[in-house]
Amino acid sequence: MFIQNGSQFTLISVVPCSGRRLIINRQRKGGIGLGVAAKSEKLQSPEEAVGLLREGNSIMVGGFGLCGTPFTLIDAIQNEPSIRNLTIISNNLGEAGKGLGILLQSGQIKKAVGSYFTSNRDAVKAWKDGLLEIELYPQGSFVEAIRAGGAGIAAFYVKTGVGTELANGKEERMFGAERNILIEAIRANASLIKAWKADTLGNLIYSKSARNFNPAMATAADLVIAEVDEIVPAGCLDPEQIVTPHHFVDVLVLSSYEKVGGVYVKNS
Repeated sequence: MFIQNGSQFTLISVVPCSGRRLIINRQRKGGIGLGVAAKSEKLQSPEEAVGLLREGNSIMVGGFGLCGTPFTLIDAIQNEPSIRNLTIISNNLGEAGKGLGILLQSGQIKKAVGSYFTSNRDAVKAWKDGLLEIELYPQGSFVEAIRAGGAGIAAFYVKTGVGTELANGKEERMFGAERNILIEAIRANASLIKAWKADTLGNLIYSKSARNFNPAMATAADLVIAEVDEIVPAGCLDPEQIVTPHHFVDVLVLSSYEKVGGVYVKNS
């Protein structure tokens, strides 16, 4: 089966359960072809998936640096300029011109919530120029706030940040002899996450450190869109390897990137 996107077609093929790649994402221009795909009601094109987003949304985006980043979904947002004034909740904003960095360059990000934005020189400049709002969290507090948002916990106390600018405006309380500050949970309108493999139901498994923030973000948004390298028929994933159960996942998108030498590059 081919999924059409303008003049391009994505070939989806399936083989029986095995250790091999079960759905292969390829593109070609023009023409039609034959093939077989495992049916998944959650599978959409990148354009259809980001069409569910709206101007002014708060969006969690997985990734640590560029590792575990949903590049295909970010590209699709860049190609839809009406999706702007976004609050991006992510550890960092990619790098200059890479990952979330392309949305910063296109002016679609209004505010960034996370931990480590100096990895992108464009983010530093945008903040200094008054073009980007920043809300900083210690990294552990950041991911715990997301986890709390997914678990229905309204807030929690931590010692980290006490006595620093990060504690300004936050409620403080003593536990024993130690000062703690109150951190409120974080939720978002949508989460864009990256997983290695999904089954047709939407169960997800991840690859090594590319897991990072993605599983937590899958629990803490009203809409969850998962970009994956492979989709296999239901029943093919080892239940012991599934990290994100399917009921958290609303939409599946096949990645248009492939891993070459440990780095994801866009298919030509």
